Amino acid sequence: MFDFYTAYMDISKIGKIKGIATDVDGVLTDGTFWWDEHELELKRFCFADVTGIPLAQKEGIHMALISGESSKSGMAIVERYAKKLKISEVYKGCHDKAEALHKFAKNNGLELSEICFIGDDIADIPALEIAGLSVAPANAHQSVIAIADMVTSLAGGYGALRELIDSIIEHNKKLT
Repeated sequence: MFDFYTAYMDISKIGKIKGIATDVDGVLTDGTFWWDEHELELKRFCFADVTGIPLAQKEGIHMALISGESSKSGMAIVERYAKKLKISEVYKGCHDKAEALHKFAKNNGLELSEICFIGDDIADIPALEIAGLSVAPANAHQSVIAIADMVTSLAGGYGALRELIDSIIEHNKKLT
Protein backbone atom coordinates (compact mmCIF):
# COMPACT_ATOMS: atom_id res chain seq x y z
CA MET A 1 0.00 0.00 0.00
CA PHE A 2 1.25 3.49 -0.83
CA ASP A 3 2.04 5.24 2.44
CA PHE A 4 0.28 8.43 1.37
CA TYR A 5 -0.15 9.99 4.79
CA THR A 6 3.57 10.40 5.36
CA ALA A 7 3.92 12.01 1.95
CA TYR A 8 1.05 14.47 2.30
CA MET A 9 0.71 15.41 5.94
CA ASP A 10 2.01 15.78 9.43
CA ILE A 11 1.75 12.17 10.61
CA SER A 12 0.98 13.28 14.17
CA LYS A 13 -2.58 14.24 13.16
CA ILE A 14 -3.66 10.80 12.00
CA GLY A 15 -3.21 9.09 15.38
CA LYS A 16 -5.66 11.44 17.09
CA ILE A 17 -8.64 10.54 14.88
CA LYS A 18 -11.66 9.04 16.66
CA GLY A 19 -14.33 10.13 14.18
CA ILE A 20 -14.64 10.42 10.41
CA ALA A 21 -17.26 12.58 8.73
CA THR A 22 -17.58 12.33 4.99
CA ASP A 23 -19.31 14.21 2.26
CA VAL A 24 -21.33 11.87 0.03
CA ASP A 25 -21.39 13.09 -3.58
CA GLY A 26 -17.84 13.31 -4.89
CA VAL A 27 -16.36 11.26 -2.04
CA LEU A 28 -18.51 8.14 -1.70
CA THR A 29 -19.67 8.56 -5.29
CA ASP A 30 -17.76 9.81 -8.29
CA GLY A 31 -20.06 12.83 -8.34
CA THR A 32 -22.23 11.67 -11.23
CA PHE A 33 -25.84 10.54 -11.13
CA TRP A 34 -28.45 9.29 -13.54
CA TRP A 35 -32.04 10.51 -13.97
CA ASP A 36 -34.80 8.83 -15.87
CA GLU A 37 -38.01 10.33 -17.24
CA HIS A 38 -39.86 9.29 -14.04
CA GLU A 39 -37.50 11.35 -11.83
CA LEU A 40 -35.69 8.25 -10.60
CA GLU A 41 -32.21 9.21 -9.47
CA LEU A 42 -29.39 6.68 -9.29
CA LYS A 43 -25.88 6.99 -7.87
CA ARG A 44 -22.91 4.62 -7.94
CA PHE A 45 -21.04 3.82 -4.72
CA CYS A 46 -17.68 2.10 -4.39
CA PHE A 47 -17.77 -1.28 -2.63
CA ALA A 48 -14.30 -0.68 -1.16
CA ASP A 49 -15.78 2.20 0.85
CA VAL A 50 -18.79 0.06 1.81
CA THR A 51 -16.48 -2.58 3.27
CA GLY A 52 -14.14 -0.04 4.86
CA ILE A 53 -16.75 1.70 7.00
CA PRO A 54 -17.48 -1.37 9.18
CA LEU A 55 -13.72 -1.83 9.63
CA ALA A 56 -13.51 1.71 11.03
CA GLN A 57 -16.53 1.13 13.26
CA LYS A 58 -14.98 -2.10 14.56
CA GLU A 59 -11.92 -0.05 15.58
CA GLY A 60 -14.17 2.33 17.53
CA ILE A 61 -14.11 5.14 14.98
CA HIS A 62 -17.39 7.07 14.88
CA MET A 63 -18.78 7.70 11.38
CA ALA A 64 -21.00 10.44 9.96
CA LEU A 65 -22.41 11.35 6.56
CA ILE A 66 -22.72 15.06 5.82
CA SER A 67 -24.46 15.71 2.53
CA GLY A 68 -25.69 18.84 0.83
CA GLU A 69 -28.10 16.67 -1.16
CA SER A 70 -31.60 18.09 -0.86
CA SER A 71 -33.65 16.28 -3.51
CA LYS A 72 -36.18 13.77 -2.19
CA SER A 73 -34.67 10.84 -4.09
CA GLY A 74 -31.10 11.92 -3.32
CA MET A 75 -31.83 12.14 0.40
CA ALA A 76 -33.46 8.70 0.26
CA ILE A 77 -30.25 7.30 -1.27
CA VAL A 78 -28.18 8.83 1.55
CA GLU A 79 -30.60 7.39 4.14
CA ARG A 80 -30.41 3.93 2.57
CA TYR A 81 -26.61 4.02 2.52
CA ALA A 82 -26.54 5.06 6.20
CA LYS A 83 -29.01 2.35 7.19
CA LYS A 84 -27.05 -0.35 5.34
CA LEU A 85 -23.83 0.67 7.08
CA LYS A 86 -25.37 1.41 10.49
CA ILE A 87 -24.33 5.06 10.44
CA SER A 88 -26.62 6.95 12.81
CA GLU A 89 -25.05 10.39 12.37
CA VAL A 90 -26.52 11.62 9.07
CA TYR A 91 -26.86 15.25 8.01
CA LYS A 92 -28.87 15.58 4.77
CA GLY A 93 -29.64 18.76 2.89
CA CYS A 94 -26.84 20.30 4.92
CA HIS A 95 -25.74 23.73 3.80
CA ASP A 96 -23.52 24.42 6.83
CA LYS A 97 -21.17 21.46 7.04
CA ALA A 98 -19.06 23.11 9.74
CA GLU A 99 -22.13 23.30 11.98
CA ALA A 100 -22.86 19.63 11.25
CA LEU A 101 -19.28 18.76 12.19
CA HIS A 102 -19.72 20.59 15.52
CA LYS A 103 -22.93 18.58 16.16
CA PHE A 104 -21.18 15.30 15.27
CA ALA A 105 -18.40 16.13 17.73
CA LYS A 106 -20.82 17.07 20.52
CA ASN A 107 -23.04 14.02 19.97
CA ASN A 108 -20.04 11.70 20.29
CA GLY A 109 -18.08 13.49 23.01
CA LEU A 110 -15.24 14.32 20.62
CA GLU A 111 -13.07 17.37 20.10
CA LEU A 112 -12.85 18.75 16.55
CA SER A 113 -9.15 17.85 16.67
CA GLU A 114 -10.22 14.18 16.90
CA ILE A 115 -12.38 14.34 13.77
CA CYS A 116 -11.36 13.83 10.19
CA PHE A 117 -13.49 15.36 7.45
CA ILE A 118 -13.16 14.26 3.84
CA GLY A 119 -14.71 16.46 1.18
CA ASP A 120 -14.25 17.29 -2.47
CA ASP A 121 -15.76 20.66 -3.33
CA ILE A 122 -16.09 24.26 -2.18
CA ALA A 123 -19.17 23.59 0.00
CA ASP A 124 -16.91 21.33 2.09
CA ILE A 125 -14.25 23.96 2.83
CA PRO A 126 -15.75 25.31 6.09
CA ALA A 127 -15.80 21.78 7.59
CA LEU A 128 -12.34 21.00 6.23
CA GLU A 129 -10.99 24.16 7.88
CA ILE A 130 -12.15 23.17 11.39
CA ALA A 131 -11.52 19.41 11.31
CA GLY A 132 -8.50 17.99 13.10
CA LEU A 133 -7.56 16.25 9.86
CA SER A 134 -8.81 17.50 6.50
CA VAL A 135 -8.69 15.12 3.54
CA ALA A 136 -9.46 15.49 -0.16
CA PRO A 137 -9.91 12.73 -2.73
CA ALA A 138 -7.44 12.86 -5.62
CA ASN A 139 -10.08 14.34 -7.95
CA ALA A 140 -11.29 17.07 -5.57
CA HIS A 141 -11.63 20.67 -6.67
CA GLN A 142 -8.27 22.43 -6.65
CA SER A 143 -9.36 24.84 -3.90
CA VAL A 144 -10.02 21.85 -1.62
CA ILE A 145 -6.72 20.15 -2.46
CA ALA A 146 -4.92 23.42 -1.66
CA ILE A 147 -6.15 23.43 1.97
CA ALA A 148 -6.30 19.70 2.72
CA ASP A 149 -3.89 18.17 5.21
CA MET A 150 -3.77 15.15 2.95
CA VAL A 151 -4.89 14.02 -0.50
CA THR A 152 -5.71 10.40 -1.20
CA SER A 153 -4.18 8.68 -4.20
CA LEU A 154 -7.66 7.41 -5.15
CA ALA A 155 -10.52 9.48 -6.53
CA GLY A 156 -13.92 9.96 -4.93
CA GLY A 157 -16.21 7.06 -5.76
CA TYR A 158 -13.19 4.82 -6.33
CA GLY A 159 -12.11 3.98 -2.79
CA ALA A 160 -10.80 7.30 -1.40
CA LEU A 161 -12.60 6.80 1.92
CA ARG A 162 -11.35 3.21 2.22
CA GLU A 163 -7.80 4.41 1.56
CA LEU A 164 -8.19 6.92 4.39
CA ILE A 165 -9.70 4.34 6.78
CA ASP A 166 -7.01 1.75 6.01
CA SER A 167 -4.30 4.33 6.64
CA ILE A 168 -5.76 5.42 9.99
CA ILE A 169 -6.13 1.80 11.14
CA GLU A 170 -2.65 0.87 9.89
CA HIS A 171 -1.10 3.88 11.61
CA ASN A 172 -2.88 3.14 14.89
CA LYS A 173 -1.71 -0.50 14.82
CA LYS A 174 1.89 0.71 14.46
CA LEU A 175 1.42 2.71 17.66
CA THR A 176 0.36 -0.33 19.71
